[in-house]
Amino acid sequence: MTATKKLGQQTFAFTNPPVISGAASVVGPKEGQGPLGKDFDVVLPDTLNGEQTWEKAERKMLKQSCQIAIQKANLTPQDIDFMMAGDLLNQIISANFTARDLAIPFIGLYGACSTMFEGLALGSMLVDGGFANYVLVSASSHYDTAERQYRFPIEMGVQRPMTAQWTVTGAGAVVVGTRGKGPAITHVTIGKVIDLGINDPNDMGSAMAPAAADTIIQHFKDTGRKPSDYDLIISGDLASIGRALTEQLVKQAGYDISKNFTDCGILIFDPAQDTHAGGSGCGCSAVVLAGYLLKEMTAGKFKRILGIGTGALLSPTSSFQGESIPGIGHAVVIDAYNLGG
Repeated sequence: MTATKKLGQQTFAFTNPPVISGAASVVGPKEGQGPLGKDFDVVLPDTLNGEQTWEKAERKMLKQSCQIAIQKANLTPQDIDFMMAGDLLNQIISANFTARDLAIPFIGLYGACSTMFEGLALGSMLVDGGFANYVLVSASSHYDTAERQYRFPIEMGVQRPMTAQWTVTGAGAVVVGTRGKGPAITHVTIGKVIDLGINDPNDMGSAMAPAAADTIIQHFKDTGRKPSDYDLIISGDLASIGRALTEQLVKQAGYDISKNFTDCGILIFDPAQDTHAGGSGCGCSAVVLAGYLLKEMTAGKFKRILGIGTGALLSPTSSFQGESIPGIGHAVVIDAYNLGG
């Protein structure tokens, strides 16, 4: 049997493009003070979110974003066929416990910071393939939980190099389904793991850039499209260093994305907030998508977006053993044609 929806090597075009009918974003105070603060549904007054630990605070954020997204889609948890979610904590505990509370059939994901777009790709395949009417896709991260797990507890006051990124405290969720009015997901390009030997956990932008570039280039080859076919090309959390490297690598392949390419990790913080290279974390692309990007599409600013979720596939174990940092990038095309644009 031929895969009739496959274009080229890694891209898939949907016969019945899934609709994003509900979206929600919950962020911490630092993210709320940034340039996109007005676009988020909830801005927390502090990073503990009324809990005793940061890990429980992250879980609460994720649950809240999921509940709001379902409400915005005019649905109930019982209407959702699958929940697809992930985070950065060991054994994706934020997602696991949120799924326990919501009691929705659950598929846990780990794609590091690419998890939101990985979930969008897989959830859209389930909907287009006739396996689900509605899929809830969500992801979260928290600055304090990520620092404690991957680097050093913040109480130690370790100095961060300028290549370092600031893990976004936030959770985003969207509902994709067969019905509803909203932007539609028309294509996905599943990325390959690319590793060019970067081994500095404080320079994830450089580690992820080759994978981001590889997916963008493959998407253009598979679809026959060019950069100007998109109003916006946006990566997940390459931040300033990874964005510049990705632009160079894509240009070497014959595609100039300089006019319409940016990054969620650049948009979410102001340089004055001292996040060094910019934002990162599963929550970075999740909240920028569920907040800023989808609102701007609804307002008519963007007609078609190519989003690339990027992830650094490292762990404390691999770093301590001297391993390099593999990267991944998954691309999703979001089109506003269903909004009448």
